Amino acid sequence: MEFGPILSAMLRNKLGPALIAVQIALTLAVLVNAVFIINQRIEHMSRPTGIDVDNIITVASAGLGEDFNLRESIREDLEALQAIPGVIAATSSQHVPLSGSGWGTSLKAETGADAPKVNAAQYFVNDRAVETLGVQIAAGRDFRADDIMFPENFAVPPEAVMITRNMADALFPDGEALGATVYDGLDNPITIIGIIERMHGAWVSSDELENVMLVPRIPLGDSSAWYLIRTEPGERDRIMPLIEEKLAKVNDRRIVRELDTLESIKASSYASDRGMAVLLAIVIALMVAVTALGIVGLASFAVRQRVKQIGTRRAIGARRIDIIRYFMVENWMITTAGVMAGTVLAFAVNYWLVTSYSLEKLNPLYVPVGILCLWALGLLAAYGPARRAAAISPSVATRTV
Repeated sequence: MEFGPILSAMLRNKLGPALIAVQIALTLAVLVNAVFIINQRIEHMSRPTGIDVDNIITVASAGLGEDFNLRESIREDLEALQAIPGVIAATSSQHVPLSGSGWGTSLKAETGADAPKVNAAQYFVNDRAVETLGVQIAAGRDFRADDIMFPENFAVPPEAVMITRNMADALFPDGEALGATVYDGLDNPITIIGIIERMHGAWVSSDELENVMLVPRIPLGDSSAWYLIRTEPGERDRIMPLIEEKLAKVNDRRIVRELDTLESIKASSYASDRGMAVLLAIVIALMVAVTALGIVGLASFAVRQRVKQIGTRRAIGARRIDIIRYFMVENWMITTAGVMAGTVLAFAVNYWLVTSYSLEKLNPLYVPVGILCLWALGLLAAYGPARRAAAISPSVATRTV
Protein backbone atom coordinates (compact mmCIF):
# COMPACT_ATOMS: atom_id res chain seq x y z
CA MET A 1 0.00 0.00 0.00
CA GLU A 2 1.48 3.34 -1.11
CA PHE A 3 0.99 6.15 1.38
CA GLY A 4 1.81 8.85 -1.19
CA PRO A 5 -1.35 8.53 -3.31
CA ILE A 6 -3.53 8.36 -0.21
CA LEU A 7 -1.91 11.50 1.20
CA SER A 8 -2.29 13.29 -2.14
CA ALA A 9 -5.98 12.41 -2.24
CA MET A 10 -6.48 13.77 1.28
CA LEU A 11 -4.61 16.99 0.49
CA ARG A 12 -7.01 17.71 -2.37
CA ASN A 13 -9.77 17.97 0.22
CA LYS A 14 -7.95 19.05 3.38
CA LEU A 15 -10.82 20.45 5.45
CA GLY A 16 -12.57 17.20 6.36
CA PRO A 17 -9.46 15.23 7.41
CA ALA A 18 -8.09 18.28 9.26
CA LEU A 19 -11.28 18.68 11.30
CA ILE A 20 -11.30 14.99 12.23
CA ALA A 21 -7.60 15.15 13.18
CA VAL A 22 -8.28 18.15 15.44
CA GLN A 23 -11.24 16.34 16.97
CA ILE A 24 -9.08 13.27 17.65
CA ALA A 25 -6.38 15.47 19.21
CA LEU A 26 -8.90 17.07 21.56
CA THR A 27 -10.42 13.69 22.38
CA LEU A 28 -7.02 12.22 23.27
CA ALA A 29 -6.11 15.19 25.47
CA VAL A 30 -9.42 15.03 27.33
CA LEU A 31 -9.50 11.22 27.42
CA VAL A 32 -6.13 10.61 29.08
CA ASN A 33 -6.46 13.46 31.58
CA ALA A 34 -10.05 12.56 32.45
CA VAL A 35 -9.27 8.85 32.92
CA PHE A 36 -6.25 9.79 35.04
CA ILE A 37 -8.41 12.03 37.26
CA ILE A 38 -11.16 9.39 37.48
CA ASN A 39 -8.63 6.79 38.65
CA GLN A 40 -7.31 9.25 41.22
CA ARG A 41 -10.84 9.84 42.53
CA ILE A 42 -11.56 6.12 42.68
CA GLU A 43 -8.31 5.50 44.59
CA HIS A 44 -9.19 8.40 46.89
CA MET A 45 -12.61 6.93 47.69
CA SER A 46 -11.26 3.37 48.02
CA ARG A 47 -8.65 4.09 50.68
CA PRO A 48 -8.96 1.73 53.66
CA THR A 49 -10.37 3.65 56.63
CA GLY A 50 -9.41 1.16 59.33
CA ILE A 51 -13.02 1.44 60.58
CA ASP A 52 -15.84 -1.10 60.20
CA VAL A 53 -17.81 1.41 58.13
CA ASP A 54 -20.43 -1.03 56.82
CA ASN A 55 -21.72 -2.03 60.27
CA ILE A 56 -21.78 1.21 62.28
CA ILE A 57 -24.86 3.29 63.09
CA THR A 58 -24.66 6.87 64.35
CA VAL A 59 -27.23 8.83 66.34
CA ALA A 60 -27.28 12.09 68.29
CA SER A 61 -29.02 12.87 71.58
CA ALA A 62 -29.76 16.35 72.93
CA GLY A 63 -31.08 16.59 76.48
CA LEU A 64 -33.82 19.02 77.52
CA GLY A 65 -33.87 21.06 80.71
CA GLU A 66 -31.18 22.60 82.88
CA ASP A 67 -31.17 19.64 85.27
CA PHE A 68 -30.52 17.07 82.53
CA ASN A 69 -27.89 14.61 83.84
CA LEU A 70 -25.71 13.90 80.80
CA ARG A 71 -23.34 11.50 82.55
CA GLU A 72 -26.17 9.32 83.81
CA SER A 73 -27.97 9.56 80.47
CA ILE A 74 -24.89 8.37 78.55
CA ARG A 75 -24.42 5.45 80.94
CA GLU A 76 -28.06 4.36 80.63
CA ASP A 77 -28.12 4.88 76.86
CA LEU A 78 -25.01 2.78 76.27
CA GLU A 79 -26.34 0.00 78.48
CA ALA A 80 -29.61 -0.04 76.54
CA LEU A 81 -27.90 0.09 73.15
CA GLN A 82 -25.45 -2.70 73.98
CA ALA A 83 -28.33 -4.86 75.23
CA ILE A 84 -29.92 -4.94 71.76
CA PRO A 85 -29.34 -8.40 70.21
CA GLY A 86 -26.88 -8.08 67.33
CA VAL A 87 -25.03 -5.06 68.75
CA ILE A 88 -21.30 -5.69 69.27
CA ALA A 89 -20.44 -2.49 71.14
CA ALA A 90 -21.34 1.18 71.48
CA THR A 91 -19.47 4.31 72.47
CA SER A 92 -20.20 7.97 72.96
CA SER A 93 -18.29 10.57 70.97
CA GLN A 94 -18.42 14.29 70.44
CA HIS A 95 -18.22 13.86 66.63
CA VAL A 96 -18.43 11.21 63.92
CA PRO A 97 -15.45 10.06 61.81
CA LEU A 98 -15.58 10.65 58.03
CA SER A 99 -18.36 13.21 58.49
CA GLY A 100 -16.51 16.37 57.48
CA SER A 101 -17.19 17.81 60.93
CA GLY A 102 -15.03 17.46 64.01
CA TRP A 103 -12.45 18.89 66.34
CA GLY A 104 -8.79 19.18 65.57
CA THR A 105 -5.81 19.37 67.87
CA SER A 106 -2.04 19.16 67.71
CA LEU A 107 0.67 17.40 69.69
CA LYS A 108 4.40 17.94 70.04
CA ALA A 109 7.20 15.54 70.86
CA GLU A 110 8.88 18.18 73.01
CA THR A 111 7.97 21.33 74.90
CA GLY A 112 8.39 24.85 73.62
CA ALA A 113 6.44 27.21 71.41
CA ASP A 114 8.75 26.51 68.46
CA ALA A 115 8.56 22.71 68.69
CA PRO A 116 7.16 21.03 65.53
CA LYS A 117 3.46 20.22 65.81
CA VAL A 118 1.53 17.32 64.32
CA ASN A 119 -2.13 18.06 63.63
CA ALA A 120 -4.83 15.46 64.20
CA ALA A 121 -8.55 14.87 64.52
CA GLN A 122 -9.49 14.03 68.10
CA TYR A 123 -12.39 11.99 69.44
CA PHE A 124 -13.58 11.83 73.05
CA VAL A 125 -14.64 8.24 73.62
CA ASN A 126 -15.14 5.59 76.30
CA ASP A 127 -13.45 2.25 76.92
CA ARG A 128 -15.53 0.48 74.21
CA ALA A 129 -14.43 2.75 71.37
CA VAL A 130 -11.83 0.43 69.82
CA GLU A 131 -14.32 -2.43 69.71
CA THR A 132 -17.06 -0.14 68.42
CA LEU A 133 -14.99 1.37 65.62
CA GLY A 134 -13.45 -1.96 64.66
CA VAL A 135 -9.95 -0.47 64.56
CA GLN A 136 -6.88 -2.58 65.27
CA ILE A 137 -4.42 -1.85 68.08
CA ALA A 138 -0.92 -2.28 66.65
CA ALA A 139 0.88 -1.75 69.97
CA GLY A 140 0.06 -0.93 73.56
CA ARG A 141 -3.32 -1.31 75.21
CA ASP A 142 -6.93 -0.24 74.97
CA PHE A 143 -8.59 2.20 77.35
CA ARG A 144 -9.85 0.82 80.65
CA ALA A 145 -12.89 2.03 82.55
CA ASP A 146 -10.67 3.82 85.08
CA ASP A 147 -9.01 5.80 82.25
CA ILE A 148 -12.24 7.61 81.39
CA MET A 149 -12.51 11.21 82.60
CA PHE A 150 -15.73 13.23 82.98
CA PRO A 151 -14.60 16.88 82.92
CA GLU A 152 -17.06 19.76 83.04
CA ASN A 153 -14.80 21.75 80.69
CA PHE A 154 -11.75 21.28 78.51
CA ALA A 155 -9.25 22.94 80.82
CA VAL A 156 -8.32 19.55 82.27
CA PRO A 157 -5.84 17.87 79.89
CA PRO A 158 -6.01 14.10 79.32
CA GLU A 159 -3.40 11.95 81.02
CA ALA A 160 -3.26 9.24 78.35
CA VAL A 161 -4.29 8.92 74.70
CA MET A 162 -4.21 6.51 71.79
CA ILE A 163 -2.95 7.71 68.41
CA THR A 164 -2.74 6.23 64.93
CA ARG A 165 0.48 4.77 63.56
CA ASN A 166 0.62 7.51 60.95
CA MET A 167 0.58 10.16 63.67
CA ALA A 168 3.08 8.23 65.78
CA ASP A 169 5.52 8.11 62.86
CA ALA A 170 5.09 11.85 62.32
CA LEU A 171 5.80 12.60 66.00
CA PHE A 172 8.67 10.14 66.37
CA PRO A 173 10.13 9.37 62.92
CA ASP A 174 13.27 7.84 64.44
CA GLY A 175 11.93 6.45 67.68
CA GLU A 176 9.24 4.50 69.48
CA ALA A 177 6.04 6.39 70.22
CA LEU A 178 4.45 3.84 72.57
CA GLY A 179 4.88 4.97 76.16
CA ALA A 180 6.37 8.28 75.09
CA THR A 181 5.30 11.61 76.53
CA VAL A 182 3.90 14.19 74.15
CA TYR A 183 2.67 17.71 74.79
CA ASP A 184 -0.39 19.74 73.85
CA GLY A 185 -0.38 23.42 72.88
CA LEU A 186 0.01 24.45 76.54
CA ASP A 187 2.88 21.98 77.07
CA ASN A 188 0.76 19.70 79.26
CA PRO A 189 2.31 16.20 79.28
CA ILE A 190 0.28 13.31 77.82
CA THR A 191 1.28 9.65 77.68
CA ILE A 192 0.72 7.54 74.56
CA ILE A 193 -0.63 4.20 75.80
CA GLY A 194 -1.70 2.68 72.49
CA ILE A 195 -0.99 2.80 68.76
CA ILE A 196 -3.89 2.23 66.34
CA GLU A 197 -2.91 0.65 63.03
CA ARG A 198 -5.15 2.89 60.93
CA MET A 199 -8.13 5.17 61.42
CA HIS A 200 -9.47 7.99 59.29
CA GLY A 201 -10.54 11.26 60.84
CA ALA A 202 -13.27 13.68 59.82
CA TRP A 203 -11.97 15.49 56.73
CA VAL A 204 -11.53 13.12 53.79
CA SER A 205 -9.69 15.70 51.64
CA SER A 206 -7.09 16.45 54.32
CA ASP A 207 -3.48 15.36 53.88
CA GLU A 208 -3.57 14.49 57.60
CA LEU A 209 -6.64 12.24 57.35
CA GLU A 210 -4.84 9.34 59.07
CA ASN A 211 -3.69 11.48 62.00
CA VAL A 212 -6.21 10.62 64.72
CA MET A 213 -6.14 10.78 68.51
CA LEU A 214 -8.61 9.00 70.80
CA VAL A 215 -9.05 10.66 74.19
CA PRO A 216 -10.61 8.73 77.13
CA ARG A 217 -13.03 11.36 78.26
CA ILE A 218 -16.73 12.18 78.14
CA PRO A 219 -17.14 15.96 78.35
CA LEU A 220 -20.15 17.09 80.37
CA GLY A 221 -20.15 20.75 79.39
CA ASP A 222 -23.54 20.56 77.67
CA SER A 223 -26.41 18.09 77.33
CA SER A 224 -25.66 16.56 73.92
CA ALA A 225 -23.81 13.45 72.80
CA TRP A 226 -23.20 11.32 69.75
CA TYR A 227 -23.39 7.54 69.85
CA LEU A 228 -21.65 5.09 67.55
CA ILE A 229 -23.15 1.59 67.52
CA ARG A 230 -21.44 -1.34 65.83
CA THR A 231 -23.58 -4.29 64.81
CA GLU A 232 -22.92 -7.82 63.67
CA PRO A 233 -22.52 -8.09 59.87
CA GLY A 234 -25.94 -8.09 58.21
CA GLU A 235 -27.75 -6.81 61.32
CA ARG A 236 -27.38 -3.07 60.82
CA ASP A 237 -30.59 -2.42 58.88
CA ARG A 238 -32.64 -4.55 61.28
CA ILE A 239 -31.27 -2.81 64.37
CA MET A 240 -31.41 0.74 63.05
CA PRO A 241 -35.18 1.30 63.58
CA LEU A 242 -34.91 -0.05 67.14
CA ILE A 243 -32.43 2.58 68.32
CA GLU A 244 -34.77 5.56 68.56
CA GLU A 245 -37.35 3.39 70.30
CA LYS A 246 -34.79 2.17 72.85
CA LEU A 247 -33.43 5.64 73.58
CA ALA A 248 -36.94 7.07 73.96
CA LYS A 249 -37.76 4.42 76.56
CA VAL A 250 -34.58 5.14 78.51
CA ASN A 251 -35.21 8.88 78.73
CA ASP A 252 -37.92 10.91 77.01
CA ARG A 253 -36.50 14.24 78.19
CA ARG A 254 -34.32 14.66 75.13
CA ILE A 255 -34.38 14.80 71.35
CA VAL A 256 -33.02 11.86 69.38
CA ARG A 257 -31.94 12.98 65.92
CA GLU A 258 -29.67 12.35 62.92
CA LEU A 259 -29.99 8.57 62.95
CA ASP A 260 -27.77 7.43 60.10
CA THR A 261 -25.23 4.86 58.98
CA LEU A 262 -21.52 5.54 58.78
CA GLU A 263 -21.62 4.11 55.27
CA SER A 264 -24.06 6.84 54.22
CA ILE A 265 -22.04 9.53 55.99
CA LYS A 266 -18.88 8.41 54.21
CA ALA A 267 -20.70 8.42 50.86
CA SER A 268 -21.84 12.01 51.49
CA SER A 269 -18.29 13.09 52.31
CA TYR A 270 -17.04 11.61 49.05
CA ALA A 271 -19.97 12.93 46.99
CA SER A 272 -17.82 15.51 45.21
CA ASP A 273 -15.24 12.88 44.21
CA ARG A 274 -17.95 10.55 42.97
CA GLY A 275 -19.72 13.37 41.11
CA MET A 276 -16.48 14.42 39.43
CA ALA A 277 -15.78 10.85 38.32
CA VAL A 278 -19.29 10.43 36.89
CA LEU A 279 -19.17 13.81 35.12
CA LEU A 280 -15.80 13.06 33.53
CA ALA A 281 -17.00 9.61 32.46
CA ILE A 282 -19.99 11.23 30.71
CA VAL A 283 -17.68 13.75 29.00
CA ILE A 284 -15.43 10.91 27.81
CA ALA A 285 -18.38 8.94 26.46
CA LEU A 286 -19.76 11.97 24.61
CA MET A 287 -16.41 12.92 23.09
CA VAL A 288 -15.67 9.35 21.99
CA ALA A 289 -19.16 9.07 20.47
CA VAL A 290 -18.83 12.38 18.62
CA THR A 291 -15.36 11.42 17.35
CA ALA A 292 -16.60 8.03 16.15
CA LEU A 293 -19.55 9.65 14.37
CA GLY A 294 -17.20 12.16 12.78
CA ILE A 295 -14.96 9.41 11.46
CA VAL A 296 -17.95 7.48 10.11
CA GLY A 297 -19.29 10.62 8.47
CA LEU A 298 -15.98 11.52 6.84
CA ALA A 299 -15.40 7.98 5.58
CA SER A 300 -18.96 7.74 4.23
CA PHE A 301 -18.58 11.08 2.46
CA ALA A 302 -15.28 9.93 0.95
CA VAL A 303 -16.94 6.78 -0.37
CA ARG A 304 -19.77 8.74 -1.99
CA GLN A 305 -17.30 11.13 -3.59
CA ARG A 306 -15.19 8.31 -5.04
CA VAL A 307 -17.75 5.89 -6.42
CA LYS A 308 -16.40 6.15 -9.97
CA GLN A 309 -12.78 5.89 -8.78
CA ILE A 310 -13.59 2.81 -6.70
CA GLY A 311 -15.43 1.19 -9.62
CA THR A 312 -12.52 1.88 -11.93
CA ARG A 313 -10.07 0.27 -9.51
CA ARG A 314 -12.35 -2.74 -9.20
CA ALA A 315 -12.56 -2.98 -13.00
CA ILE A 316 -8.78 -3.11 -13.39
CA GLY A 317 -8.43 -5.88 -10.83
CA ALA A 318 -8.54 -4.38 -7.33
CA ARG A 319 -9.96 -6.81 -4.81
CA ARG A 320 -12.49 -5.98 -2.11
CA ILE A 321 -9.76 -6.25 0.52
CA ASP A 322 -7.69 -3.68 -1.41
CA ILE A 323 -10.54 -1.16 -1.28
CA ILE A 324 -11.12 -1.82 2.43
CA ARG A 325 -7.40 -1.49 3.13
CA TYR A 326 -7.25 1.81 1.25
CA PHE A 327 -9.91 3.45 3.41
CA MET A 328 -8.58 1.89 6.60
CA VAL A 329 -5.07 3.20 5.93
CA GLU A 330 -6.47 6.61 5.05
CA ASN A 331 -8.31 6.69 8.36
CA TRP A 332 -5.22 5.45 10.22
CA MET A 333 -3.16 8.31 8.76
CA ILE A 334 -5.74 10.88 9.87
CA THR A 335 -5.94 9.30 13.33
CA THR A 336 -2.14 9.21 13.64
CA ALA A 337 -1.88 12.90 12.81
CA GLY A 338 -4.54 13.58 15.43
CA VAL A 339 -2.93 11.53 18.20
CA MET A 340 0.48 13.11 17.53
CA ALA A 341 -1.00 16.55 18.11
CA GLY A 342 -3.13 15.17 20.93
CA THR A 343 -0.08 13.84 22.79
CA VAL A 344 1.41 17.33 23.00
CA LEU A 345 -1.98 18.78 23.92
CA ALA A 346 -2.55 16.15 26.64
CA PHE A 347 0.65 17.10 28.47
CA ALA A 348 -0.08 20.81 27.98
CA VAL A 349 -3.54 20.38 29.53
CA ASN A 350 -2.06 18.40 32.42
CA TYR A 351 0.57 21.09 33.02
CA TRP A 352 -2.21 23.66 33.25
CA LEU A 353 -4.18 21.46 35.67
CA VAL A 354 -1.08 20.93 37.84
CA THR A 355 -0.16 24.62 38.00
CA SER A 356 -3.71 25.96 38.32
CA TYR A 357 -5.43 23.33 40.48
CA SER A 358 -2.52 21.47 42.14
CA LEU A 359 -3.46 18.14 40.56
CA GLU A 360 -0.90 15.38 40.18
CA LYS A 361 1.28 15.06 37.10
CA LEU A 362 -0.09 12.81 34.39
CA ASN A 363 1.30 9.29 34.35
CA PRO A 364 2.91 9.04 30.85
CA LEU A 365 1.64 5.46 30.46
CA TYR A 366 -1.89 6.79 29.99
CA VAL A 367 -0.94 8.42 26.67
CA PRO A 368 0.07 5.28 24.68
CA VAL A 369 -3.00 3.49 26.04
CA GLY A 370 -5.15 6.40 24.87
CA ILE A 371 -3.46 6.35 21.46
CA LEU A 372 -4.16 2.63 21.05
CA CYS A 373 -7.80 3.17 22.03
CA LEU A 374 -8.25 5.95 19.46
CA TRP A 375 -6.49 3.94 16.75
CA ALA A 376 -8.90 1.08 17.47
CA LEU A 377 -11.86 3.48 17.55
CA GLY A 378 -10.86 4.98 14.21
CA LEU A 379 -10.47 1.62 12.50
CA LEU A 380 -13.76 0.32 13.88
CA ALA A 381 -15.60 3.50 12.86
CA ALA A 382 -14.14 3.41 9.34
CA TYR A 383 -14.72 -0.29 8.77
CA GLY A 384 -18.43 0.02 7.93
CA PRO A 385 -18.00 2.69 5.22
CA ALA A 386 -14.94 0.80 3.90
CA ARG A 387 -17.01 -2.37 3.50
CA ARG A 388 -19.70 -0.41 1.66
CA ALA A 389 -17.02 0.96 -0.64
CA ALA A 390 -15.72 -2.54 -1.34
CA ALA A 391 -19.24 -3.64 -2.25
CA ILE A 392 -19.43 -1.19 -5.17
CA SER A 393 -19.39 -3.18 -8.42
CA PRO A 394 -17.52 -2.10 -11.56
CA SER A 395 -20.78 -1.97 -13.57
CA VAL A 396 -22.39 0.52 -11.17
CA ALA A 397 -19.27 2.66 -11.28
CA THR A 398 -19.24 2.69 -15.08
CA ARG A 399 -22.76 4.08 -15.19
CA THR A 400 -21.81 6.83 -12.76
CA VAL A 401 -20.88 9.95 -14.64
